[in-house]
Amino acid sequence: MRLAISLLSFLLSTFVGLSCAFAQEAPLRVAIVGLEHGHVSGFLKQFPNQHEVQLVGIVDADTALSHRYAQQFHLDPSLFYAQMDAMIAARHPQALLVYTSIGKHRQVIEAAAQHGLSVMVEKPLTMSLEDALAIRRAAREHHIQVLVNYETTWYASNRAAYDEVAKGSLGDLRRIVVHDGHEGPKEIGVPPEFLKWLEDPEQNGDGALYDFGCYGADLVTWLMHGESPLSVTAVTQTDKPQIYPRVADESTIIMRYPKAQAVLMGSWNWPFARKDMEVYGATGYAITVGPDKLRLRTKGQQQESEAIAPPLIPPNDGSLHYLAAVLKGTLKPSGDLTSLDTNVVVMQILDAARQSAREGRTIKLAPLPK
Repeated sequence: MRLAISLLSFLLSTFVGLSCAFAQEAPLRVAIVGLEHGHVSGFLKQFPNQHEVQLVGIVDADTALSHRYAQQFHLDPSLFYAQMDAMIAARHPQALLVYTSIGKHRQVIEAAAQHGLSVMVEKPLTMSLEDALAIRRAAREHHIQVLVNYETTWYASNRAAYDEVAKGSLGDLRRIVVHDGHEGPKEIGVPPEFLKWLEDPEQNGDGALYDFGCYGADLVTWLMHGESPLSVTAVTQTDKPQIYPRVADESTIIMRYPKAQAVLMGSWNWPFARKDMEVYGATGYAITVGPDKLRLRTKGQQQESEAIAPPLIPPNDGSLHYLAAVLKGTLKPSGDLTSLDTNVVVMQILDAARQSAREGRTIKLAPLPK
């Protein structure tokens, strides 16, 4: 009898253990909201080659656009819905990936919060500081995660530069210069539904100022440990009014801190696409070159050295790994490039930059309430 009970206990504990292990390995159920942001193609390309997330639904009211993506990526037509609420009720996702215009982010995030669903949006977080604070309130009230995906978050070169600053090899930070952009969205051939809102100030802030200024604002806020700048000064212009009559295609943002300055150059006029950063301290500098190279010179060195940055370590090596880790509770997004607290400050900077450019004056800032 005792042997039978022992055997039963062993089998039950084994079954429970295996069930728990299976539950831990179960992929995160995600749904896409919006197909008008061209970066959605990048997710759909990587989706078949990973096992941490499962695509369970896609929402877009444009049936022609949905059909195009279904054909291009061989997607089951049953995945597609015209309304978010209907998709959530039918498919029960655990998180939403938002690929709408920036102007729709707040609406989608607040609706997701009502369902208790965490969200990852494409950069930047939203259109204004007011929207960002509303999103933060919704996230706190409904206990959801709101994350922001930037391509440059997954650049090993940026992490290597950050680590050089953190270990003190550059001395106290003095200046950060960030260059981002390309030849222009129309020039590089973005899809028409993407171009339509990129050149609409009601859906994309102000052209290159938001589209590419956000990368630098994110990186600088990370390097400055979430500190708001003392002031923001911005200059924008439209060098190609025949192509972009309603938004800026050229932007420069200057951010002043107590003992440092940052300059962000976001442009739709670069001769070639670029995303790179220069970090200068009192005793050295680190310059990123593309996703994985770093130029470095520190005190006592006669010449700079160039190296390949160490690869990023999972789950900090890609948006889907990161999202899955956050929602499984194994990673806490606090103060990093993707976190909501960092990106509320990013919106404070972008909002002030837009105001500065419009009014032709420097905008003074105060620390944000926590």
